Amino acid sequence: MDEEAELARRCGGDGCGVWSAQGHTVDFCQVDISGFHPAIALHVALHDPARVLREVKAKRRILARHARDPWPCHDLRDLASPYTDHPDFPART
Repeated sequence: MDEEAELARRCGGDGCGVWSAQGHTVDFCQVDISGFHPAIALHVALHDPARVLREVKAKRRILARHARDPWPCHDLRDLASPYTDHPDFPART
């Protein structure tokens, strides 16, 4: 999550505005880029850096609430599941 938050900040997540999609174009607040398939444009706009930062903040609050739960907590396993392809994800033995 640290990497996601850092990248979101570098992409203007600290207040550039809201990313949006119009057909084949994504408005990144500072520049519009066209040529996307409309579904891909919507997907890219959905990952607006400000939204990513809110999501990371919410996940961290969830982790903090579960800090004393015995492992493996099913909720935390579900939160971790999207990161199984990350090199720091612990391998199961």
